[in-house]
Amino acid sequence: MTVAGFLGLLLGLGVALSLAMTIAWLVWRRTGNSGWIDVTWTFGLGLTAIVAALIPGADGVGSRQQLAAGLVAIWSLRLGLHIAYRTWFITEDPRYAALEKEWGGDRLRQMFILLQKQALVSLPLALAVVLAAWNPAPYPAGQDFAGVLILLVAITGATMADRQLRAFRADEANRGRICDRGLWSWSRHPNYFFECLGWLAYPMIAINLDGAYPVGWLALIGPVCIYWLLRYVSGVPPLEAHMLDTRGDAFRHYQARTSIFLPLPPKAGTR
Repeated sequence: MTVAGFLGLLLGLGVALSLAMTIAWLVWRRTGNSGWIDVTWTFGLGLTAIVAALIPGADGVGSRQQLAAGLVAIWSLRLGLHIAYRTWFITEDPRYAALEKEWGGDRLRQMFILLQKQALVSLPLALAVVLAAWNPAPYPAGQDFAGVLILLVAITGATMADRQLRAFRADEANRGRICDRGLWSWSRHPNYFFECLGWLAYPMIAINLDGAYPVGWLALIGPVCIYWLLRYVSGVPPLEAHMLDTRGDAFRHYQARTSIFLPLPPKAGTR
């Protein structure tokens, strides 16, 4: 891949993601429900990565391109439909709601800027998929099977976490309580953990240890970026602040006994 080709790829991905987040902003303005922002982001990122991964080469569309596109399509459909289902029953995402309250009369402009920033930090994710798709190594290889396994484990774990939380909330006896069952007793954010794990599939497929495809190592930026976003920016911090505000000491006790991110056995004697 030439430098000009790589820069052109980055530009194309950036424009597509910016457009997707502009649509997310318009959907938010139209519906007044910020939950649809993440739905639009998920499908927008997925579609961008799929189209870029399937750009034909000299010999047409290769099998590894189809594999990478298929993996990100599975991720996008699962997460996008899950968030859409959740959003259907709420009027606002508490994370965005807190920001809107802080912004006041400047919320339209500030939200647009925020969503364009989201487009920018999503660029490494789309790039990771494309770099995996374009790895010229012989196909199939062990790394392809490993990448598929990683994504399947991640999707299975995230689906389990989502179902456990949904079942807990559906029980009227648990109203106002904190879910600490199943995976949620091992991690306060198991869904975020498995989301990060899934993005390791693409560096696994992209990295070529024989040195013939050095640009493939850049795919590692994808999982690093999503970990940083979820763990330190838009995921864990605002959600934990919301839970502390609404659940108080009950959530503090949960924090004391439960790992914040990596699933670990709950601490004894802190219940």
